[in-house]
Amino acid sequence: MTLIAIILATLAAGIGSVWVAAWLMRAGLGTSSRVSPQHLLSLAAGALLATAFMHLLPEAFESQAGAHDLFATLLVGLVFFFLLDKAELWHHGHEHGHPAPGPAPKVEHAHHHELGHAHAHGHGHEHAHANSHPHKHSHGHDHAHGHGSRGGGWALLTGDSVHCFGDGILIASAFMADIKLGIVAALAVLAHEVPHHIGDLVVMRQNSANRRAALVKVSLAGAVTALGGLVGYFLVGQLESLLPYFLVIASSSFVYVALADLIPQLQKRLTAGGTLAQIAWLVAGMTVVTLVSGLAHAH
Repeated sequence: MTLIAIILATLAAGIGSVWVAAWLMRAGLGTSSRVSPQHLLSLAAGALLATAFMHLLPEAFESQAGAHDLFATLLVGLVFFFLLDKAELWHHGHEHGHPAPGPAPKVEHAHHHELGHAHAHGHGHEHAHANSHPHKHSHGHDHAHGHGSRGGGWALLTGDSVHCFGDGILIASAFMADIKLGIVAALAVLAHEVPHHIGDLVVMRQNSANRRAALVKVSLAGAVTALGGLVGYFLVGQLESLLPYFLVIASSSFVYVALADLIPQLQKRLTAGGTLAQIAWLVAGMTVVTLVSGLAHAH
């Protein structure tokens, strides 16, 4: 009975939070004139950073694990996700038939980059189209708009899976102590994962124009919560000492994606109003995650 309850609760928390996040986005978040995709990028960056620094890392450092070991894990995690991002970009270039980096492609890329700066509103890809070079058009369009070639997708999904695995262990531990406590823990996980998964979906939609594929990928990462619950049910005692390291590895992925992928997209010249809106949405993402995580931790 306890095992069935753990499986149902972890699935509801892991996948349910993704679907709630997707429903909120479908309801108009990011599609109206008041909430633009740039605003959602700011919200996602704030949510990821707050999840790492205000939720996961404090919980890891509250454990008996040594600070030196946890910081070493954080460093290794950042380097790992940097390499994973490199592998993702290389795989994308190979998959789409882009030539290997060399003198000629670098000159051509620089030419397109200069065209992008010469045209204030990103019309460089139209110039490539006018020259009737389909491959050049695609290459220029990717760099102008960031669709298809932007990294961070696999790094985010890997870190998210580790995070969800840790959530599953936490839920299983709560159910092993008391059924009511397990239900509260599952609801708390679902609540604090919703703003985080909004950030996940924003990042994945930056990597792919297919919204359904983005939802499926993030849902699969959320489903790892159930795997964590199963493993936690059978090995909760043995895994308890490793949980802080899971939290730190997940943190390193969120920090890397926020700083290496999202923040650079926000570093552009804007009006004073646009800059204030960008900062406000960044702070909003941090605030929502911090408040929800604080309430979940209190309960």
